Amino acid sequence: MPISPIPTTASEDLPGKQRPVLLDAAFLRLWTGATASGLATWALPFVLGFAVLDRTLTATDLGLLLAARTAGFLAAVPVAGVLADRHSRRGVVLWAGLAAGAAAPLIAAGLGRSVLLAASAAALAGAGQGACRPAFQALTAEVVDAGRRQQANAAMTLAVRVTTLTGPSLTALLAVFLDTRALLLGIGLLWLVAALVPGPGAHAGTRTEDAPCAEGPGRVSFLAEFADGVREARRHPWFIAGLAALTAVIATGYSATGVALPLVSRDEYGTEVVLAGAMTAYTAGALAAALLIARWRPRSQGWTALAGLAAYGFAPLSLMVLVHPVVVMAAYAVAGIGIELFNVPWFTATQREVAPDKLARVSSLDFLLSYGLAPVGLVLIAPAVDAFGTQAVLAVCALTCFTAPAVAALVPSARHFSHRSETPSGAEREAGGAA
Repeated sequence: MPISPIPTTASEDLPGKQRPVLLDAAFLRLWTGATASGLATWALPFVLGFAVLDRTLTATDLGLLLAARTAGFLAAVPVAGVLADRHSRRGVVLWAGLAAGAAAPLIAAGLGRSVLLAASAAALAGAGQGACRPAFQALTAEVVDAGRRQQANAAMTLAVRVTTLTGPSLTALLAVFLDTRALLLGIGLLWLVAALVPGPGAHAGTRTEDAPCAEGPGRVSFLAEFADGVREARRHPWFIAGLAALTAVIATGYSATGVALPLVSRDEYGTEVVLAGAMTAYTAGALAAALLIARWRPRSQGWTALAGLAAYGFAPLSLMVLVHPVVVMAAYAVAGIGIELFNVPWFTATQREVAPDKLARVSSLDFLLSYGLAPVGLVLIAPAVDAFGTQAVLAVCALTCFTAPAVAALVPSARHFSHRSETPSGAEREAGGAA
């Protein structure tokens, strides 16, 4: 299925002359909805943690609810990918947001009364969260013209980082005046914003000729449609290589951050300042990188992105020996910079290179593998630390973070995140193609 460039204007070749994407009403609505969904997704485990503190929920029950949410997320992601390609991406966002919004008051009703109800509602919330991810990714490609997608993806990830940076203090402040159930209802309202505010894509309903028919006796089965998305992903070697590298880094580097960093902060430094400082530095680095990559167009964007992904290896590396806390924070700042130098070009290239009628399915495969396998790393790293020691496990994590992107970079099409042998230039680098 050859990819032909979408015609672009001269202004698309010069990002500096483009109208800022946040001034576009359609994208602003989409960005608002995605930001609300991100804030609601982040807030749920944090608010449930408050329920443990006020003894409304036990630690065991908290683990059960979070596990149910993760299960719902993983189950919904591939289903949403197929539905968002088969039907309206906007419709998937609507129903996913409504489902997650309905789950919040059900969780509130189950707290302290019925663990089964709360866990079922948490699974529903996770399903709504998972269904939103590929739909938002594909809807961005519909709402934003090709020349501004990198700027749009940077704006999306910038919102996530701002939420991460300001969310804890804001939630803690609200907790002074509101109880846990009221905070959960607030999460439900955020999901209503995510469901109702985004508008339809400019090209909603447009699919290529080989897209499966949504009606009639010849309708393709769900598994066949998802398999078709997998085949589309395999048609892009750079995507498969990059996804393998991303999955490896998240499963090891993120696990080191989630488990080893708190342990090292407590046992080696005797203070929580290192933990808080490292996470703040990571978010600050990611914010700076998102601002940079919104306008920077590296010539070898794939290699630059993979080098940024490899930079996450400095995070576990900084924990292997006792160094000044500033060194740990600096390493996490570099990791934050690197992860956004990867994320934004990665999303933009996927929107550019993948056949439009299969974009949601390929995006769902991305989220399913990269984030779906992260809990596996979190589960395994603590027993590994007990069996082999912290330094040995951190060394493996750092080595994996450095080597996996380097191996991915050896794939010829990885240099530009494109099957083209030459460097995509100007607007073509942003435009992508229609199958």
